[in-house]
Amino acid sequence: MKKACYKSTFAAKISINSMTEKEILRIAIQKSGRLSEDSIALFKECGIKFDVGKSKLMSPARNFDAEFLFLRDDDIPGYVEDGVADLGIVGKNVLVEYGKDVSVIKELGFSKCRLSLAVPREIDYQDATYFEGKNIATSYPNLLGQYLQSKNIKAHIHEISGSVEIAPGIGLAEGVCDIVSSGGTLLSNGLKEVEVIFKSEAVLVSNKKLSAAKEELLAKLLFRINAVQAAQAYKYILLNAPNDKLEEIINIIPGMKSPTVMPLAKEGWSSVHSVLKESDFWENIEAMRKAGAEGILVIPIEKMIL
Repeated sequence: MKKACYKSTFAAKISINSMTEKEILRIAIQKSGRLSEDSIALFKECGIKFDVGKSKLMSPARNFDAEFLFLRDDDIPGYVEDGVADLGIVGKNVLVEYGKDVSVIKELGFSKCRLSLAVPREIDYQDATYFEGKNIATSYPNLLGQYLQSKNIKAHIHEISGSVEIAPGIGLAEGVCDIVSSGGTLLSNGLKEVEVIFKSEAVLVSNKKLSAAKEELLAKLLFRINAVQAAQAYKYILLNAPNDKLEEIINIIPGMKSPTVMPLAKEGWSSVHSVLKESDFWENIEAMRKAGAEGILVIPIEKMIL
C-alpha cells in the first residue's frame, strides 16, 4: 500500500506541473546502479544537460524539452504504461518480467547481462533436469516459470526480493535464478552458473499514446541517440599509402561512400582518410599494412550522422 501511495503522490505532482508547462518528454531512468550510470552517460553524449544527485527524484533538462524521473528499475515499466512517464530506460529482463503494455522503441546495447540458474559449486550438475522437484530462489518468478515450463520441469519457485545468492547457504533452496554480469557475486557465495535462461540489455520504451508534440520530441531524441551509437561503432582512419597501392587499400576501407585521398609532399605518396567499423578493425588494419600502408592513425568518432 505504501508503494501505491507513493506512486499516486508522485503522479499527482507530475500532473500539477503539466498544467502550467508546455509539453515535454518525461523520461524515467533508474535512480542508481550501472543502468543508471549508462543511461545518464547516453543522454550526456546526446548533448542533453540536466542535474543528477542521490536525493533527486526529478530533474528538468536545461537545453531540451525533457524532464528526467529517477525511479526504481522495476517501477519504470508501470510508470510508462500509466503515462506518468512518456519514456523509460529499463533492462529487458525487468520489462518482460512485469509484462507491462508499452512499446519497445530501441535496444540500446549497454548494461548487458543474463538471467541464469546457479547451484552450489560442489554439485555434479549435468543438465536442467537437476531442478525437477527442487526449490529455486529468484526475483524473476515469471521468467523462471516460463523457462521451466519450456523444459517441462516442475520445480518450486520461491520469490524473494534481494540477496538471492544466499538462499542455498541457508537451506531455503537448492538453486537460484538471478542476474549475472561477471559472475563474481555467484563465485563469492559458493555458486556456479549452469544455465542461461534469458539475455538482457537496456531498452528504450514508450507509452503507447504519445501526443503528436511528444512524438516529434521523441524523433529528435532518437536522432541524437542514433548519431551517438553510430559513432561508437566506427573509427576514423588516417594513413599514408604509396600511390601504386591506393586502389588495393581503398578496396579494404571503402568508407561511408568513398575515402578521401590527398597527395603528400613526398612524391608518390598520398594520405587516405576513411571510416572503419570497429568490428572489422584488426583484420582490416593488418590487411592495410600488408598492402603497404604506413603511419596509420585510428581516431574515435564523437558523433556520426548517417
